[in-house]
Amino acid sequence: MLDHFFRPNSIAVIGAAREEHKVGHSVLKNILQYGFQGRIYPINPKADSILGLKAYPSVKSVEDSVELAVLVLPSQLTLEVIDECAQKGIYSAVIISGGFKESGVDGAAREKELLSKIKRYGMRVIGPNCLGVINTHHCLNATFAASSPPKGDIAFFSQSGALCTAILDWAQRERIGFSKFVSMGNIVDISEVDLLEALEEDPETRVILGYIEGIKDGRAFMEVASRVTKKKAVVITKAGGSAAGARAASSHTGSLAGSDKAFSAAFLQAGVLRARTLEELFDLARAFSYQEVLRGPGVAIITNAGGPGIIASDAVEYAGLRMSSFTKETVDGLRGGLPPFANLYNPVDILGDAKSERYRYAMEGVIKDENVHAILVILTPQAMTDMDETARAVGEISARAKRKAVVASFMGGPLAERGAEVLSQYKVPNYPFPERAISVLSAMYRQRQWVERPVEEPKLFKGDKVAVREVFRQCLERGYSTLAEGEAREVISAYGFSVPRSILVNSKESAIKVAEEIGYPVVLKVASPDILHKSDIGGVRVGIRNSSDVVQAFEEILEKARRRMPDALVHGVFVQEMVRGGKEVILGATLDPQFGPLLMFGLGGIYVEVLKDVSFRVAPITQRDAREMLGEIRAYPLLKGARGESPVDLEAIVEGLQRLSQLVTDFPQVLELDINPLSVLPKGKGAVAIDARINISPG
Repeated sequence: MLDHFFRPNSIAVIGAAREEHKVGHSVLKNILQYGFQGRIYPINPKADSILGLKAYPSVKSVEDSVELAVLVLPSQLTLEVIDECAQKGIYSAVIISGGFKESGVDGAAREKELLSKIKRYGMRVIGPNCLGVINTHHCLNATFAASSPPKGDIAFFSQSGALCTAILDWAQRERIGFSKFVSMGNIVDISEVDLLEALEEDPETRVILGYIEGIKDGRAFMEVASRVTKKKAVVITKAGGSAAGARAASSHTGSLAGSDKAFSAAFLQAGVLRARTLEELFDLARAFSYQEVLRGPGVAIITNAGGPGIIASDAVEYAGLRMSSFTKETVDGLRGGLPPFANLYNPVDILGDAKSERYRYAMEGVIKDENVHAILVILTPQAMTDMDETARAVGEISARAKRKAVVASFMGGPLAERGAEVLSQYKVPNYPFPERAISVLSAMYRQRQWVERPVEEPKLFKGDKVAVREVFRQCLERGYSTLAEGEAREVISAYGFSVPRSILVNSKESAIKVAEEIGYPVVLKVASPDILHKSDIGGVRVGIRNSSDVVQAFEEILEKARRRMPDALVHGVFVQEMVRGGKEVILGATLDPQFGPLLMFGLGGIYVEVLKDVSFRVAPITQRDAREMLGEIRAYPLLKGARGESPVDLEAIVEGLQRLSQLVTDFPQVLELDINPLSVLPKGKGAVAIDARINISPG
């Protein structure tokens, strides 16, 4: 798959130029100087030869077959040349040319025409408006970058071409080696999903990195990434996450979600490690390229400075790892060769005057301990430090270590950089601060947990689709897309949610009669599809215990609705059974444009948007996803039972999330849905959906 992009036998550079300042010249020069072994055909109707190669007036005039075309032309000419490529039998093209959708309305129209052509021809295209493609293992550099990367086992793709050039230059200095390097540009065809599939079985790639600003097909991305991440670490930086959705959200879920929450949830569910910064992206790249993935959470720290050792120990705990407890044999062994004042327990402080042999002795003693899965070696330069020899000792022991990761934090400036150079020769990743090293180890352990995690399919729940479809139809026929409370309760009831008995009334007399029929205490609520947050306008009264209170509440609710929202359509007042003894949570869903239904869970009531103590997943979810959503909120201990309180029915929440997942998966026209509050009763007693709000697509 995509072999003609990464391993072509022949390349035509269409738009190759003789002038050194032109992109077409740089692309051809890079292909030549990087040592490409296949046939190269410069295409330029005004040149006989370029850089010592015979030039051709058009791609059709090339006598031999061509596997890959690299286009460096004005956008108007690009459309014509695509026709010529198809006539020549070239079905793989890298379009470096700009002037497409990034340039405005006319460019967007050209890109639409380009897409139509390549679909008609069955052609695969990277770009347009991109830097190009590099495969270090095939001596291919079809870009106009000023530098070429060293050979390695890190694949990188990016939606930003300018970022690519900066990273290539930086990689030279940092000695970061790449296997594949792809600038995706406008992604008219080949996307991050195609590249993940192509790199999945690539023997030259050990870790896959990406920089993205958006994803065309979120579902396809999750499906492919879930498979690839079981074989290789995939680390992605997603930019542009702070932007709010284009559509104003009316539900709690909609206002709290946003595109960034969807990306984070999707990455988590697909096993993708999200790097919040480019620094973190390449911190992780080094580790996954150089070292074994952690087989357990136990970390040992060896240091010649107490302060950094303590800082690193704190970082271990914060990162969800644990400080290894050494066996008696390990401690006795360390005691036999370290100074009397050295700390023999974790972190192992071998004192400031430690030279390479002391580091070597401590590492050899610790690395054999079965409770140790990773070692962080910290060094701060002292007057007696033999930097190069210490780095060499760390590297040699790391090379012999089986199934255990070794990372280093040689702290400081020029002296530490000398040690880092030696460490890189032994493939020991070095980080200037110990917290960064621990963060990397945490990601490596999460990758191990993901790989070993059994695949689980979502549980299917039976819902009354006919009933839901009919409710939606009636609402849209009446000209509104926000369901009234009674209609929303019908929908969630059809998918197995328990709801309190609730009856709509339009007079004080009816309210009294219904309240006595249901049984005091009762709840009164304004019934209006236009009043979404009823409590905000005084549209809810709870704990009503007699007929006079019913009358007073009925009149006050309607009066406040007329005064606060005079244009709202009011159907009357609901008299509702009052549910007692439960804790309030919220279950929600909103439709994300890239990933589809996004589920939310958190503590319910009126403070959810203030506290923002919520978790998210992309539907459909598994039972494990639902359990993890519960555990991710800070208030989870309150649900489990804190300070002598009884736990709530956690299984009812887990089932409720799965039922909601089924509902919004079955009906993608649901734009926003809140069940708030879901009153969760004590363990074994279930849960009751007190209120619900649903917005559906009018189209």
